[in-house]
Amino acid sequence: MERSLTHIALFAALIAILGLVPKIDLAAGVPITAQSLGVMLCGTVLGARRGALAVVLFLVLVAAGLPLLSGGRGGLGVFASPSVGFLLGFPVAAFVAGWVMERTTLQPGLAATAGAVIGGIGVLYVFGILGMALILQKSLTEASYLAFAFLPGDAVKAVLAGMVTQSLARMRPASLLSRA
Repeated sequence: MERSLTHIALFAALIAILGLVPKIDLAAGVPITAQSLGVMLCGTVLGARRGALAVVLFLVLVAAGLPLLSGGRGGLGVFASPSVGFLLGFPVAAFVAGWVMERTTLQPGLAATAGAVIGGIGVLYVFGILGMALILQKSLTEASYLAFAFLPGDAVKAVLAGMVTQSLARMRPASLLSRA
């Protein structure tokens, strides 16, 4: 139990640290950040339940006002911005990435890449598109076009998540809680 809490806190901190990478603002008001890589890693390394809990912890800290999002953003106001769908989708994305990782027999790198693509891109985009459509008052088609501007970077992040997870599996197999 104590070890799980430590891992959850460390991965919430990892997402916060990835927020230090400077954001790139797009016209839609949703920035490109490295934090979605942290969300993918939460699932692929910690597994579904712990990964989702790490992201929930991170979001609670953001809601409490800590400036942990890329660009030093934090507080309840971020949940009324065009990013709201992505933020609310973070825990679900981590859960799905972890679920894929736990259920597949593929080698860890391939399983993690698949989990990151399915959860960290597919699931996250569903939430993100719905959030942008709602906040920006766009159609789902228009919001989809806006969201797909993130696709090349997110594909790179999914591959990176697979590589990092594979490296952890090789160097410290016990640290890969999604396969424990």
